[in-house]
Amino acid sequence: MVSEKIQEQFTKYEIARILGARALQLAMDAPVLLKIEKEKLEEINYDVLKIAEMEFDDGVLPITVKRPFPKKVEEKIKIISKEEIEKIEKEKERIRAEQKQKREEADDRKVEEKEKVEEEEIVEEGEIMELAKPEDEFEEGEKGEEEGV
Repeated sequence: MVSEKIQEQFTKYEIARILGARALQLAMDAPVLLKIEKEKLEEINYDVLKIAEMEFDDGVLPITVKRPFPKKVEEKIKIISKEEIEKIEKEKERIRAEQKQKREEADDRKVEEKEKVEEEEIVEEGEIMELAKPEDEFEEGEKGEEEGV
């Protein structure tokens, strides 16, 4: 088991990486850095991971861990006057108004294009109705009255 002192120094992921790397080295016939009795080796069945763990616990591994840290960026904060804030707000409002106007114009163009397409379809289909003449309406009304009498 890894001692508590070492666990405070390394994360569990760093420990796993260190033990894995050292076990691989031992499996490829790297020399053992501890003097381990033959009975102890036979007891652990020459397990390279257990040997690496023993070396790690004794602190004899020549392996270091490099941790990347975020770069510290210093930025000076500029003090902005009330006039500059008002100027910025006015510019933002002007940009919003322009964007709104452009959207409205684009919507109007879409509606006009749609109406134009619909008118063309109606003309092609020949569904334009003629205006009703007052005489036509009157004649139909008189016929209805005569039939009802």
